[in-house]
Amino acid sequence: MIPKDTIEQIKNAMDIVEVVSDFVPLQKSGSGYKARSPFTNEKTPSFHVTPAKQIFKCFSTQKGGDAITFVMEHEGMSYVEALRYIAGKYGIEIQERQQSPEEIQNRTQKDSLYIMMEYAKDYYKDILQNSTEGKSVGLSYFKERGFNNSTLDKFDLGFSLDKWDGLYNIALKNQFKEDVLEKTGLIIKKEDGKIYDRFRGRVMFPIHNLSGKVIAFGARILITDKNQPKYINSPETEIYHKSDALYGIFQAKNEIRNKENCYLVEGYTDVISMHQAGITNVVASSGTALTEGQIKLINRFTDTITVLYDGDAAGIKASVRGIDLILEQGLNVYALVFPDGDDPDSFVKKVGAEAFDAYIKKNSTDFISFITHLFLDEAGDDPIKKAGVIRKIVESLAKVPDAIKRATYFEQCSKLLKIDEQLLISEYNKIIIKERQEQGKKRLEEEQNLAQEESLLNQPSVIRELSSVGVAPAKNNELQTLHDQEEEILRILMVHGQREVVNKEGQEIKLFNYILDELIDFQFNLPLHQEIFEIIKLEVLLNKGYDHEVFLRSGNTDIVQKVSSFLISRYQVSDNWRKFEVIVIEEKDKIEKVTFLMINRLKWRYLKWKQRECLMKMSELSEEETLTDIQEEYMNYKRAEMAISKILGIVIS
Repeated sequence: MIPKDTIEQIKNAMDIVEVVSDFVPLQKSGSGYKARSPFTNEKTPSFHVTPAKQIFKCFSTQKGGDAITFVMEHEGMSYVEALRYIAGKYGIEIQERQQSPEEIQNRTQKDSLYIMMEYAKDYYKDILQNSTEGKSVGLSYFKERGFNNSTLDKFDLGFSLDKWDGLYNIALKNQFKEDVLEKTGLIIKKEDGKIYDRFRGRVMFPIHNLSGKVIAFGARILITDKNQPKYINSPETEIYHKSDALYGIFQAKNEIRNKENCYLVEGYTDVISMHQAGITNVVASSGTALTEGQIKLINRFTDTITVLYDGDAAGIKASVRGIDLILEQGLNVYALVFPDGDDPDSFVKKVGAEAFDAYIKKNSTDFISFITHLFLDEAGDDPIKKAGVIRKIVESLAKVPDAIKRATYFEQCSKLLKIDEQLLISEYNKIIIKERQEQGKKRLEEEQNLAQEESLLNQPSVIRELSSVGVAPAKNNELQTLHDQEEEILRILMVHGQREVVNKEGQEIKLFNYILDELIDFQFNLPLHQEIFEIIKLEVLLNKGYDHEVFLRSGNTDIVQKVSSFLISRYQVSDNWRKFEVIVIEEKDKIEKVTFLMINRLKWRYLKWKQRECLMKMSELSEEETLTDIQEEYMNYKRAEMAISKILGIVIS
């Protein structure tokens, strides 16, 4: 546990520009700084840092917060890990105190899972190094693969005993709970109550998250057994989602950033062998099909991926979908194939690190050249097959979001295929038109359904009919609209709340007092919004006002991120406009009217939501129960909504 006074010391010492500059090249822009988002692949800077408020905002991803939040988001660290990192940067010594038994008991479930996985990792490592079976079977296998002790330790490699309850028994003896073991996937509990270890008689490959915590295991059997799969992996858990995890990302992330390129391979041993050879910007998809989440994880460190395939042609063609996914995310893709019979693991051992690196530089090609040669070689002179190959290549090109890059690819593809570039563009246009037609049809259906539903909701005469047949749950976009309205009010409170306005009686008051009077009994739908609103009300009650520092120092990362998003505007009035006296009407110049409008819009949206809740209640009542009370409640909301609609109509016009 880090004492509160130490946390305050860290927060007082840290400078957001210095912290962010360790990871992102910042450029001065007015009173703040700008950069391209470190979380996405973009060409136009949308990442803003405001030193005066010690906050950042990424408009590409909507992430925001202080220096601690940035380190957490960028490095995948927990709150405490981020504090330790910043403390180390500023030379602040952290003297952590021992947790009491009560505090240990009250750890969150997620923390318990991390602790259990860390214990299992140490257990498997100890078995590998110190048990007779571990040394004779597991350690011998790793030594045969050429892995030295430093590599074994770097990747936390281990071994599981060929016993049904090896880990289970020792974990219970060390006070770990059975339900935590089960939730990590380390044990399997049958319906008849029998319990046994998931991993038995296998070499163990821990899978780490970005901050180095073990979140899962991959395990390889070393004997030939037709009844057993060669590899088994941890199941999905609260801390492990295989579509968002990459083997070796923790060990490789810094070098990926430095080399501005990520080598993507298939297996655990490919990653380990390349690391031991000194090539460390490499990760593995662990034998699963590449996912959007994995690509986004790589994109946090680079916008270039080089896919390294072994000589299995069938496997390469099955994996080409992964290239389409990479293109769709806007990344640059290169690929190469090793000679027949070789994979990255065997090839780097055969030729050594220097020749391996030279081979990659010489043979890696952009994705157009790669898939063109790959498929055309198979098509040969068959015109039908060749036409299919061309169509497949154009479908891949359609995934590229950048128009200039796409045009360059068309030109290159035309030369490689010896086909008119305009024909390729024509085929591309057909694909795009078809996609847009399908999207338009889907959107039209949604709009028609929504219009029909709105028509029904505005007719009190059909309440009884709706209650008898049931009402569909609200669409996500309706709820999102309500949350957006709530957010707008909170933004106005945060940005303009201290401004003086004139109330109905002609008195000058703070804007926050006007808003709080209007919404004194209002309950925000989103709990986070309600929590922020309650803090504001409490601060006004105790201190007659509030400051954004109250929220940034709250320790609640969700609140910090949300409030930071309110405090930084993506666009600013150019100094040249002011220089040449260009008149610009800003929000602050019309804040009274804006606030009045926003409050009434929020009330209107809230009343629509409450009407829907009434209809849902009526649809759930049995025939014996009366609908009168709920119908009356519905009509009260409806009358209030109509009154506000008139107000909004006057304001809008």
